[in-house]
Amino acid sequence: MELLGGAAFHRLEGAIDAAAMRQRVLANNIANKDTPYFKRSDVAFEEALSQAIGSQGTKALAGKMTNPLHIPINNSFRIQSPQVITEQSTSITNDRNNVDVDKEMSLLAENQLRYNLMSQQVNHDMKMMKIGIQGSA
Repeated sequence: MELLGGAAFHRLEGAIDAAAMRQRVLANNIANKDTPYFKRSDVAFEEALSQAIGSQGTKALAGKMTNPLHIPINNSFRIQSPQVITEQSTSITNDRNNVDVDKEMSLLAENQLRYNLMSQQVNHDMKMMKIGIQGSA
């Protein structure tokens, strides 16, 4: 039984890590809005997550690791770690900086909502596990 070690929980953990990384990247973009030649960055993760979820339905064989030394077979929950991508092609100001503060602030708010949703889901999963172990008291 894979309660907190299952594929869904690992995806959720990866998504929370990506949201935390995106928060740092967006804050860095905002902090450097007046820095000449600074190029904004973003975090690429959602597409890798979608591919991992989409490929789950095409599993032909799933292996279970009973020992950490075993070679994993078709563990689709192993998602690539989030990657920081820098936009080099655009320029908004004369000093070639491409940070739009309004866009960064809206992305920051969107990311915060996404992070809150995922942390609530983790809390819910933990609460359900606690109820399953202790019973409803």
